[in-house]
Amino acid sequence: MLKRKQNLVETNNFYGKITISDEAIASVAGFATLDSYGVVDLVSRNLKDGIRELLIKQPYSRGIKISNVENRISIDIFCILKYGISVSAVAESLKKTIKYSVEDFTGMIVDAVNIHVVGVRV
Repeated sequence: MLKRKQNLVETNNFYGKITISDEAIASVAGFATLDSYGVVDLVSRNLKDGIRELLIKQPYSRGIKISNVENRISIDIFCILKYGISVSAVAESLKKTIKYSVEDFTGMIVDAVNIHVVGVRV
């Protein structure tokens, strides 16, 4: 069985301690990405990640890298866009959508959303 070390984002409030895995955050970001206009698919960052993601079979977290420093989240999205659309307009829309979705889900601050357009598809 393939085991992966999970990174966790933790926060404390007056209700208690909240712990959220990077996979859960990646799934929320992936769903928001694939639901956006102009995005065709999410792609793996490299061959090693591609093989791992084939084995795990989680389509919404493929092509998404979550990193956190002191409970501030940074997200990298690797995607393919539809041919003929404005890449800058779709990227800006994606940044806002993903930032809102993840902040609403986690209640934590998203510092950066980086969109990496790997290709275009007709």
